[in-house]
Amino acid sequence: MIKIAIAVGVLVAATLLMKKTGMSYRQSVLKTLYPAIMWSSKANGKKQIQFNKEHAVPLASFYSLVAKDINGNEIKFSDFKGKKVLIVNTASNCGFTAQYEALETLYRQFANKLIIIGFPSNDFKEQESADNKNIDNFCKKNYGVTFPLMEKSIVIKQQHQNEVHKWLSDMTINGWCHQEPTWNFCKYLVDEQGVLTYYFPMTVDPLSAEVIAAIEAK
Repeated sequence: MIKIAIAVGVLVAATLLMKKTGMSYRQSVLKTLYPAIMWSSKANGKKQIQFNKEHAVPLASFYSLVAKDINGNEIKFSDFKGKKVLIVNTASNCGFTAQYEALETLYRQFANKLIIIGFPSNDFKEQESADNKNIDNFCKKNYGVTFPLMEKSIVIKQQHQNEVHKWLSDMTINGWCHQEPTWNFCKYLVDEQGVLTYYFPMTVDPLSAEVIAAIEAK
């Protein structure tokens, strides 16, 4: 344990001396520590995956949903018919923020069959305090994000929860899943017919075998 603590201390110190352009010291440290964070939580993450084993269909159509993107433009989810959709709540100052990079890789890898939509949120320890413009700039500059980002909103079950996450986390609407995001970078996968098929916690890497298999499933 002492050796691990020393190694982490050296890593953090090195990161502070090499602050990444466009990132705060905190963001630089968290990006450097991300592999260790994912390694330590990998086993537990797999246990928390939920899937639609009964093939339940939604009581309200996924394609009836509408949201505003980070630039204020209206996005109709009916435009996503025929493709899988991965919805992720995001934040810029989280230990899992480096998942932006994996999500962008995933988006490019499955460009013909997958839409990824990020929902920035300040719900967890105020780890997304920036406004929409600065969030957009941060994601593009530091992680090359090209997948759609929505305007900052509330994703957990409380007053003013956005309509998309209300659909995702209410089994009386989606047919089976009552799981709200437990932290930043929780992921929900909707299939080509608008059926919610999987919930993946933040501790499951977007490029994990489990996520890839779910996307490739017919």
